[in-house]
Amino acid sequence: MMNHVKYQYKWIIVCFFIPFFIGCGNQKNENADKPILQKPIEETTKPTSELKKKVILFFGNSLTAGYGLEENQAFTALIQDRIDSLNLNYQVVNAGLSGETTAGGLGRIEWVLEQTIDIFVLELGGNDMLRGFNIEATESNLRAIIEKVKAKNAEIRIIIAGMQAPPNMGKDYTDRFEKIYFQLADEYQTGLIPFLLKDVGGIKSLNQSDGIHPNAEGQKVIRENVWEELKKFL
Repeated sequence: MMNHVKYQYKWIIVCFFIPFFIGCGNQKNENADKPILQKPIEETTKPTSELKKKVILFFGNSLTAGYGLEENQAFTALIQDRIDSLNLNYQVVNAGLSGETTAGGLGRIEWVLEQTIDIFVLELGGNDMLRGFNIEATESNLRAIIEKVKAKNAEIRIIIAGMQAPPNMGKDYTDRFEKIYFQLADEYQTGLIPFLLKDVGGIKSLNQSDGIHPNAEGQKVIRENVWEELKKFL
């Protein structure tokens, strides 16, 4: 990635890491078939004071959706808890969908954009990488999503959540994949979370019993990874 400091993290053997992302796309639970997306704020019956809250929308796959956990354990809910504790006037909307690819995200982004959004956090690409999708296609899809968000409202502030490929895929591939996020963040002048799973991916104690999805403790670490960048926008 451009002009950045490499993050150090633990990689597990290929047989563990690859199922991690594949699991994001193939495993199902009762909430996996649809995004956890609430009604547009304008349609709710909440008090007027709450309707005026600015919206932070997280758009991603099962990592955003909080696969296998209660809604209040997902990092998005933990972000909301912190925002509330600081008396900040923001509402978090979780638009995560298990199994989502960048192409899938591009296909549903216009529906998501029907509601008012002030901060848009884009978390997609991991499933593309592990399914062997063309890197240029992944970049093109992410770029198109960003452009649709900007076309909807140029005032929406965007944060990109970066992902990384495992070393076994070869240095050229891992470098090219990682650079997608930094290049887009630089080109569109967005915020950037260099690696969403920093200090979580591959750490047994921070993942569920399937060895794939972050557990409640892992979600707390992800919250800090996200908060480090998000707080700059609040």
